[in-house]
Amino acid sequence: MATEAEEVRGIGHSVKRKEDDRFIRGQGNFVDDVHLPGMLHMAILRSPVAHATIRSIDTSRASALPGVVAVVTGELMAQHNLAWMPTMSYDTQAVLVTDKVRFQGQEVAAVVATDPYIAKDALELIDVDYDMLEAITTPQRALEQDAPVIRDDKEGQTDNHIYSWESGDKDATDQAFASADKVVKLDTFYPRCHPAPLETCGIVADVNSGTGQANLYMTSQAPHAIRTVFALVAGLPEENIRVISPDIGGGFGNKVPVYPGYVVATAASLLLGHPVKWIEDRTENLISTGFARDFHMHGELALKSDGTITGLRVNLLSDNGAFYADAQPTKFKAGLFHIVTGSYDIPAAHVSAEGAYTNKAPGGVAYRCSFRVTEASYMIERLVQNAAYEIGMDPTELRLKNFIKKEQFPYESATGFVYDSGDYHTAMNLALEKIGYADLRREQEEARALGKLYGVGVASFTEVVGAGPSHDYDILGLKMNDGAELRIHPTGKAILKISSQTQGQGHETTFAQIVASELGIQPEDIKVQHGDTDNTPYGLGTYASRSTPTVGAATAMVSRRVGEKAKKLAAHLLEVDESDIVQDVGKFYVKGAPDKVKTIQEVAFAAYTNFPPGMEAGLEANYYYDPPNLTYPFGTYVVAVEVDPDTGQWKVRRMVAVDDCGVRINPMIVEGQIHGGLTEGYGIAAMELITFDETGNCIGSNFMDYLLPTAWETPKFELFETVTPSPHHPIGAKGVGESATVGSPAAYVNAVLDAVWHLGVRNLEMPVTSARVWEAIHEAQSGGGGS
Repeated sequence: MATEAEEVRGIGHSVKRKEDDRFIRGQGNFVDDVHLPGMLHMAILRSPVAHATIRSIDTSRASALPGVVAVVTGELMAQHNLAWMPTMSYDTQAVLVTDKVRFQGQEVAAVVATDPYIAKDALELIDVDYDMLEAITTPQRALEQDAPVIRDDKEGQTDNHIYSWESGDKDATDQAFASADKVVKLDTFYPRCHPAPLETCGIVADVNSGTGQANLYMTSQAPHAIRTVFALVAGLPEENIRVISPDIGGGFGNKVPVYPGYVVATAASLLLGHPVKWIEDRTENLISTGFARDFHMHGELALKSDGTITGLRVNLLSDNGAFYADAQPTKFKAGLFHIVTGSYDIPAAHVSAEGAYTNKAPGGVAYRCSFRVTEASYMIERLVQNAAYEIGMDPTELRLKNFIKKEQFPYESATGFVYDSGDYHTAMNLALEKIGYADLRREQEEARALGKLYGVGVASFTEVVGAGPSHDYDILGLKMNDGAELRIHPTGKAILKISSQTQGQGHETTFAQIVASELGIQPEDIKVQHGDTDNTPYGLGTYASRSTPTVGAATAMVSRRVGEKAKKLAAHLLEVDESDIVQDVGKFYVKGAPDKVKTIQEVAFAAYTNFPPGMEAGLEANYYYDPPNLTYPFGTYVVAVEVDPDTGQWKVRRMVAVDDCGVRINPMIVEGQIHGGLTEGYGIAAMELITFDETGNCIGSNFMDYLLPTAWETPKFELFETVTPSPHHPIGAKGVGESATVGSPAAYVNAVLDAVWHLGVRNLEMPVTSARVWEAIHEAQSGGGGS
């Protein structure tokens, strides 16, 4: 029980993460730590080529290797109707190939053995005869009339086109452009990158053929949804499937989809009668699992001569890989990309999107933010920055002129989003103040006078997170609401069960703090349980910065529901009418007589020992939260960089980030999340890239080629905040706990562009490596007009 001197450490306290104790002691429990009696090991043979017909697969040599228990092919899977599976975007995906391979790294066959090294060795003994086909590595080539059809397995599919989708008012937008004084255009490519989680994907499948019980230990961010999908794919009764996701070693969207390895391991366990473990290696993870980005974008801004933005037009071409397997709401084919109007009061906007199959790995995911919102933020900020340069206006002045004003909220955007709250001018002004913007511009002029290349880049963002209201948001028909169950034990300790799986955000701490604020129980006395479908409420999982806006809200609401019963119990104990009871943090007292008090611990004990006649025993409740709206966190980042004209190398001199995510449940954890997001933004801007050669070979399949920022390269970040609570959220939060920020590649790219703009360099694509910058500078100085 909290005494007068012992403040309850609820919302707003930087409580140390409860989960860190086991992690720093090496006692985390990851999927690869799971060892079961009689367990076998599985390895997957992957295609070395991007596009080829399978003439034959000879598994005889592999089957003869001592220790090999089974070799699984697509033909065998087809005998059990498991050769194909549904994707999260209502497409189909091959589990193991039966006709042809469609991307390098696709699953061709699997070996199950008594030892993981034997399974790996056996892969080299499988002989596959490939008949090579043309590899399609760009969506532009995919949509050409003479391009070979990648998905010729689909009835009626005569080309590589997947979808057409649009948002906004085309006629109003066309009118805005027709009457514009200035039109600014930008073609840009946000290349494919990878979440690269600490732990790769894996499963230990334990299916009892006698009882039909399937226990699946998985690296999954959405265990409940995975359970439902498995029931549909494998034909197992859902009540017999238990998905357990322990400490999954980070996810960032990479561990949302169902991967073929999961299905094959489960089928193998069922057929062989033994648990089967499959853990992919790093190369497998990089070349075959859910990627992010890969958007080709064309944007246009219509402006008046004074810089007022009157219209926005964006055309998007999405490279979806060999199967349309994006993890995103059913209704939105390009995710929530139509948030591309950003923080600006744009009267008319139209967004059109096309998706295409290519010979690349499938499965676009929400990496570090909501569905495709990062790409949208990048597009609008690059476009606004270029517009400022072209019309000769300071980039901050153009933004401040066109920001949605505070008094305009709630604000409906031209593409249909209803922004709940915001104060964009304050966020930008704070960022400019903290970085000393006027002084930076003077330093830039002085540096340029000396022949130095010094740049200042700005990016503002409004994100849309917390999916979402059930009338619009589902995945595979499953509504995107989430639940929480709370039980207070007789001794006043508590257990909170949440539908959201943690992937490193600190849920075991922050969600306990929500309960602490509502009921007055200290966080260390509240156990938070997650990641076990048999012991947690149903929900759609953690991704897209939605955990706290949905499950956090459910936690607040279930705490209040428990508090309502606790109030009745307190009235019984104090022998007064319930209307005379005042609930305070951790206690209940009689109105006008604060000395007549019962603590939450006393009330909890009474719930099992001294409850009034007619009342059900116990002190527990559950709550499923259906958000009334999405949430709209925002901020402004300013970056100063210096570019070496001789090498193209650029270094960050200052980086100021101002974020507004509403009430911060645990400020320390939120700052850590922001640091992580900024580091990822820097990495994507500077070095992270998965690309392909003309034959479809993946370049970026290991950490020698796919570079991640370390502490050595990562610049220093200066963090600041504004607070604009959402009026629609039960705890007044906007994505806290799972920080809504994504870092801003746009800010870094804009800063480098600002440094070299006066040389004639008008465009740089990510990642802005020193080689690319040097080439652009060299071309501009030699009269090429920039890149």
